[in-house]
Amino acid sequence: MAKPVVTTTTLVTEDGIPIDAIHLPGPRDLAIVVAHGFTLSWQRGNVWRVANRFNQTAGVVTFDFRGHGRSGGLSTLGDREIKDLDVAVAYARELGYQRIAAVGFSMGASVVLRHAGLIGGLDAVVSVSGPGRWYYRGTERMRWVHRAVERRAGRYVTRRWLKTRISPAGWKLIPVPPAEAAAKISPVPLLIVHGDKDLYFPPEHARQLYMAAREPKELWLLPGMGHAEAACSQDLVDRIGRWIDEAAAQAAAVTARPAGPARLDAALGETARPVRTVRGELLTDF
Repeated sequence: MAKPVVTTTTLVTEDGIPIDAIHLPGPRDLAIVVAHGFTLSWQRGNVWRVANRFNQTAGVVTFDFRGHGRSGGLSTLGDREIKDLDVAVAYARELGYQRIAAVGFSMGASVVLRHAGLIGGLDAVVSVSGPGRWYYRGTERMRWVHRAVERRAGRYVTRRWLKTRISPAGWKLIPVPPAEAAAKISPVPLLIVHGDKDLYFPPEHARQLYMAAREPKELWLLPGMGHAEAACSQDLVDRIGRWIDEAAAQAAAVTARPAGPARLDAALGETARPVRTVRGELLTDF
């Protein structure tokens, strides 16, 4: 059997940041947009494994957030990244997919929730190991993350060894928190997946998201599961994929899709810019 042909693409956000993305083709009915966690990339093993598993039943678009991998710009840890996800969703629509779901992991989960609540245009939303609120320091792992972000030496180490470039400017304005964004998602189905052994965000974050969200919503609090992509077994990815297929089919029948770029500018209070797409090369050896 021939290997699937995937396409690398450079997407350009409305604020001019080049985003490195890849498309794994599937049936034109359903696409899953995968949003990775902090310091990762679509080329990292666990992200690529998850994307390929989703690709068993759907088309997949995944990408590097700004400041990560081969994308440009600087990471803002969930703030401006909403623009990166928006251009990836628009790309999936451009490819002809009729139903679009977004799955986010950790930082990517907060971005997916904020996109779904503030912009819209998705048919199903999945948050895996996502925070319910900003500035959480209640675990040792998150205290180390804050040291990496807030200190010059920490940003240097993160850039040098984790290939992640963090903005030293911080958040000029506090972004809408994930739980508050989850409360604005309607009537799109929302799935919250979290492990009871998560060393970054304990289960209280998942409960905070679930309590804030509107129906239709589900919470899977999984015994023994750790954090984000590394903790997602093949069986769990398959289970999430089945949920997406069913939920997106129901939502697509009743949900009108707003225009992404116009809604994005309204949500962030900025002047509109056209979204540019620069096509890349075809790859056959992945």
